[in-house]
Amino acid sequence: MKDFDHIMSVWQEQPVHDKLSVDDVLKQVKKDVSGLANKLRWNIMAIISILIVTAVVMLFFVFTLLTYVGILIMMACMLSYFTLINRHYRILSKHDATMSPTDYLINLHEYQKQQAKTVGWFYYIYVLLISLGLSLFLYEVLSTYSYYGKIIVYTAMATWLLFCTFYLKRRIFMNEQEKLNIMIDRLERLKSQFE
Repeated sequence: MKDFDHIMSVWQEQPVHDKLSVDDVLKQVKKDVSGLANKLRWNIMAIISILIVTAVVMLFFVFTLLTYVGILIMMACMLSYFTLINRHYRILSKHDATMSPTDYLINLHEYQKQQAKTVGWFYYIYVLLISLGLSLFLYEVLSTYSYYGKIIVYTAMATWLLFCTFYLKRRIFMNEQEKLNIMIDRLERLKSQFE
């Protein structure tokens, strides 16, 4: 009888896994994905606006060849960023969570991998090329500035880029990864509930 009581106590001490409501999980995941998609949509609109303004500046102002090269480098970086976030947006908005949660889960994993690539090598190349393009652009624009004025502007630009690269990027990425992990975890728990 002692063995039975011991087995019973061990069994009762096992953690109880809450059953997830399918509707609640799908509503929450759709809301979270919609938030990510909206953020990407705003990024797409912003990059298009910046590209248009940069093209107008390039076409209607007269610069030296070095400045045009800087502007072209920045535009090439912006176009590559545009294609990347456009691809991310399509991955997120391609499927509906209510149609096939398993396929949707695969999509979220794919998005997470793409996001990790973006934060990895692409971001550093992007920042490096934008910095180079901006430096070439500012070389002519700042030619009338005093020596100390140039130092202040270049120092402020370098400080801002370093802040974005080493502090802001990490916080934004961790926040987004946390949201993705929560969504993926909910869907995986829901999936395992029906297996």
